[in-house]
Order: sequence, then structure tokens, then C-alpha cells
Amino acid sequence: MLQLWLPSVLMLALLALQTPVTWSMAIAALSFFLMNMGEMPLANFAQQMAEGTESVSLLALPLFVLAGCVMNASGITRRLLHLAEVLVGHMTGALAQMCTVLATLLGGLTASANADAAMLSKTIGSQMVQRGYGAPFAAVITSSAAIITALIPPSIGLIVYGFLAEASIGRLFAAGVVPGLLLAAGLMLTTHFLATRRKYQPQRASRATASEITQAVIDGLWALSIPVVILGGTRYGIFTTTESGAVVVIYVVLVALFGYREIRLRDLPEVLAESVRDSASVMMMICAAAAFGFYLSWQQVPQAMSGWLAGTTTNPVMLLLLINLVLIALGTAIEGSAALIILTPMLLPLIEGAHIDKVHFGIVLITNLTIAGITPPVGGLMYISSQTLKVKMGDYSREIAPYLAVMMGLLVLLSVFPQLSLWLPNLLYGTGGVQ
Repeated sequence: MLQLWLPSVLMLALLALQTPVTWSMAIAALSFFLMNMGEMPLANFAQQMAEGTESVSLLALPLFVLAGCVMNASGITRRLLHLAEVLVGHMTGALAQMCTVLATLLGGLTASANADAAMLSKTIGSQMVQRGYGAPFAAVITSSAAIITALIPPSIGLIVYGFLAEASIGRLFAAGVVPGLLLAAGLMLTTHFLATRRKYQPQRASRATASEITQAVIDGLWALSIPVVILGGTRYGIFTTTESGAVVVIYVVLVALFGYREIRLRDLPEVLAESVRDSASVMMMICAAAAFGFYLSWQQVPQAMSGWLAGTTTNPVMLLLLINLVLIALGTAIEGSAALIILTPMLLPLIEGAHIDKVHFGIVLITNLTIAGITPPVGGLMYISSQTLKVKMGDYSREIAPYLAVMMGLLVLLSVFPQLSLWLPNLLYGTGGVQ
């Protein structure tokens, strides 16, 4: 009994003490191997961590991170921010609306919700506070908008889920587009309602002219075309989803050097170093999760959890809604990335048994766990924006309520209507296509 529960309790205790997620999982997994040295060599701990990264599909992760770092260093943020201002600068609460639009445009470039939250809070968030917006409101909209990154391709979360679930990453990328746009629309409607009540002012006196919009689109065209390159290339068999990461890196380097011309060859070593640091943190988490996942499999925790949930209902829709409730509860205590890596192998047998499409479930799971990023008390996106803008958790918690309500509504829609996720991948790849 001690071997069954001690590693899980230890991990939760370490997380409660704000120990980094990677170390929490690794230490918890190590405790299991130490307790079972009589049955297996301790070297299995290191072996399981190493085996956690033995996947060709995971090569896409550092490549897309590198592409995002190159684009950030080449002036892409400034160009897309100008495009966002041209598109929605005339609206009430324009800076908040620009935040959501910019996050949508950047989603396919940064590939990281945390990177988006940091960038948005430092740029638009600080401007919002200077121009009379409440700091808690600025922290909420910058962290909420960053969630869009988890759905717009190429998303690190979708890559990790595809690896863990052995699902088509190409189909997952396509499946995230419509939910990502729906989330952006929901955030913008909520922002409009709140900004109107609080009399937040527009950024521009009038709508942009057609020529201004055209020029702004042309200026950001190189960056806006990246998701099209990924989805188009995989759809027509030009390259696989993993290979698309290498294609995008070459593409953005050429654009940065010869298109925008705001980065030089001598700047690339620092960009490479940044991408290595960002990629390594995610890969180390995957290594630790692989060792922790071995403990879960050894103790047959996934089978026990699947059996319990399967016994409550046989209806796939009701099952998804029940899983959502469980995930929401867990998301308030466990950081989203860790929950994704831990829970995906546990839930897969149940999903497959209920004949729920793995791509559809992936979008529901990613959406749910990313919402956890803005949910107190452990939301990572919440901490990034709140620390940058110096907002107390209590103030943030009160301000986030309407946005959480909208996101929960979208989560229910995605669960009940799978075609919201599956329409585009079925259109691009066919109902049985694998890319």
C-alpha cells in the first residue's frame, strides 16, 4: 500500500511547496524505484527517463521553439502588434482587444502559452496600466489571451499530447484552429462588455482605412503564412509534421535575415541559446514524467481510474463531461503541463474503450488543462502576468470570473459537439487520414 500511494502523495506535497514540476515528478518517481530495488535495478530510473524522449515526433518540439525564438528576435511582435491595432484599435477597450488579436496572430509562432503571457504582460499589459486600465484586468486579459497559443498550431501542448497518445500531430494542429478562433471571439466579446461598462477608451479615433489594413497585412505576411505552410505542406504530403518543424526553421531564418532584415548572423548564437533553454525545460519535464508514468503503469493506476470512470456512465458525451469535471478539480492543484503528461496515459484506455476520437479528446484535454493555467492557486499563466503587473491573487481571482465562465462554456461546446474540432482535419486529411 505504501508503494502505491507514497510517490503520488510526495509529488503533490512537493508541488504544494512550489517545487518545480520537473523535480517534483522526478523525486516522486525516484522514491518508487528506491522502494522497489529488490524487484528492479535502480538504473531503471535513468533508463525510463531516457526512453521518455525516444520519439521522432518529439523532434518537432525544439524545432518549433527555435522558430519562435528567431521570429521574436526579428521584429515580428512589433509588426503583428501594429496589425492588431489597425484591425481593432477603434474598438472600446482597444488595448485589451489588441491583446487577444495579437495572441491569436502569435499563437502559431511562439508555440508556448507561457512565452505569450510573458510577452503580452510586458508589452500590452504595462501599456494598459499606464493608460488607466485596472492592473488586475490587464493581468487577466494577458494571461487569458495566452491560452489561445495552446490551440493555434504549432502548439507545444498538442505535440506532447500527440506523442503520448500516438495521435496524428498534423490532425491535432488542424483540429486546434477552429476552437482557437472561437476562444478568441469569446474573449473579445467578454472584453467588449467589460470595457463598455468601465468606459475604457479606443486606441484610434476612427476605423483604419482599407489601404492601412492592406499595408499592415502585407507587413506581417511572412509571419502570418507560417501556419499555412505547416498545414498545407502536411496536407499535400510535401513533408511530415515533424519535418515541418525543420522547414519552418529554415523559412523563418531566411525571412529574418533577408525579409525583415532586423537580425544579423552574429545574433543567432544568442537566439539558439534561448531556444535550447526553453526546449530543455520541456524535455526534462517529459523525461521526469516518463519515469513517473512507469510507476503509475506498474501500480495499474490508469486501469483503476478507467474502471472507476467507466462504471459511472457508458454515454461518450457524459463521460467527457465527467472527465472535464475531474480535470478542472485537478487543474486547481496541479500545473497544466504536468497534468497533461501524467493524465494522458491514464485516460487513454478509457477514451479508446468509449470510442471517442483521440484528436477530439486531445483538443478537449488541452483546452481544459490550459484553462488551469489561469485558475488560482497554481495557474502558471496567472503567476506570470500577476508578477509582471504586480497584482495580488485575490484581485486577480475576482477579475477572472467572467472570462472563466466563457471558457467553461466553450469547453462544454467542444465536448458535446466534436465536429467543432474534427471538421477541419477531416476536410484536410479525410476522415481516416493520418499525417
